[in-house]
Amino acid sequence: MSKANHLFIAALALGAFMLPGAVSVPRANAASATIIRFASLAPPGSSFMKLMKAWNRSLKKETENRVELRFYSGGSQGDERDFIRKVRAGQMDAAGVTTTGLGMVARPVLVLTAPGMITEYDQLERARDQLGERFAKLFKENGFVMLAWGEAGKNRIFSLEKFAKPEDLKRLRPWAWKDDPVFAGYVTTIGANPVRMGVPEVYGGLQTGMLDTVPASALAAVALQWYTRLNYMAKENFGIIIGGSVIKQEKFDLLSAHDQKVLMETSERAARAGDVMARRDDERAYASLIKRGMIEVDTAAHKSAWDAVAKKTRENLTGRVYSKSLLEAVEKAIADN
Repeated sequence: MSKANHLFIAALALGAFMLPGAVSVPRANAASATIIRFASLAPPGSSFMKLMKAWNRSLKKETENRVELRFYSGGSQGDERDFIRKVRAGQMDAAGVTTTGLGMVARPVLVLTAPGMITEYDQLERARDQLGERFAKLFKENGFVMLAWGEAGKNRIFSLEKFAKPEDLKRLRPWAWKDDPVFAGYVTTIGANPVRMGVPEVYGGLQTGMLDTVPASALAAVALQWYTRLNYMAKENFGIIIGGSVIKQEKFDLLSAHDQKVLMETSERAARAGDVMARRDDERAYASLIKRGMIEVDTAAHKSAWDAVAKKTRENLTGRVYSKSLLEAVEKAIADN
């Protein structure tokens, strides 16, 4: 799928990881299987799809072939907006999406990407663990079940032009995903004008000069080849790219209690394997970019200015994207040790 790969999917597609703990059980009649139609942007032969197929093998074995995932990969079902629309319409049953797709289902989950708040993996884990039930309720209220969370590296700023402090972005042309209010809000708070477009358009935008600055993980910058059009990379990250797998509640309810449990457990195993892969490969990608000549920008000297912008952005998003109580709950979760 070349440049049109999604940030989350393209990043995970860099490595392969097989699911642990598959158990051999007697085969059941495949004709009676419940098929879960799962939309993904990952290319059919990618390592991410190998991970997904390993998940499917475990799911089939542990449900005695009563439940099976049928993948529609390579963006054959469109982009994330299309995925969510088709699941709601009954044309698909489940999908793998980033925070943007998750936010189309339950907008408040975007709190996990509020700039400057969750910047380390242990913070993200605490937030997911402590607020898991609250987030699950949000999805259920909107007709979905969150199967498992995922991630795709640390989100940082990349640019063709030199930058160090927030106000430097005012003279640049930063990209903001047209379906993501968070980074657009961040850029607007700085006083810059975000260029809104979809992920498939970004590489072309960098080529033509419509864009010169993007938020991405090192993993995604390499996978999407964006790094070839950029010179500078922030050492400090302002968040973590997250995503996950969701299924329509009505489809989930068709499964027996046992098979629901197996679906959730195997999905979680796949997601955690994906996390290990993404964290490892994001770190390797960062080091690789430095070796390739990418200039590392140490923004620590202007930390107070970046922190002030992040704080103001979080405040501006409160009440529009997520509630004050949810923001405070996440802040408390990441502060607990």
